[in-house]
Amino acid sequence: MTESNDHLIDWLRDAYAMEQQAETMLTAMSERIEHYPDIRARISEHIRETRRQADMLRGCIERRGGDVSTIKNMAARAMAAAQGLGGMFASDEIVKGAMASYTFEHMEIASYRCLIAAADEVGDVETSRVCAEILREEQAMAEWVFEHLPEVTRAFLARSETAGAEAKV
Repeated sequence: MTESNDHLIDWLRDAYAMEQQAETMLTAMSERIEHYPDIRARISEHIRETRRQADMLRGCIERRGGDVSTIKNMAARAMAAAQGLGGMFASDEIVKGAMASYTFEHMEIASYRCLIAAADEVGDVETSRVCAEILREEQAMAEWVFEHLPEVTRAFLARSETAGAEAKV
């Protein structure tokens, strides 16, 4: 069972780094959004959730005797920063950002489903509970993004057809 415990700690570290990456990406996008207040508000709410999720994951890692990986966290944040910079140059950043968010949320959902199964397998009830709570929040965000994709697209198109209006963010 030692290998299973080691895998669980590694996957928790990966999830922690993933949440660090999410925070960086969401913050970069939120700081640039000017013309889509509902989206900005929901992203700000999810940033708060993401920070809390990272704290909860850190607690799970430390309770299991591990620590967070500085290298993984730095790499995840660097990737997120690069993605954020890349979005700045897209004329349809808000639409592409929404699609990327939807995709990223599903990666998180898959990660937490695996973590719950691993925690259950090693008998870690608290980690399973924490990951199930985070999973519900990620599913809610994915659903919100999915429901708002048509609205974001229509709003972007309307702004792009209006003379003098900034549409991308």
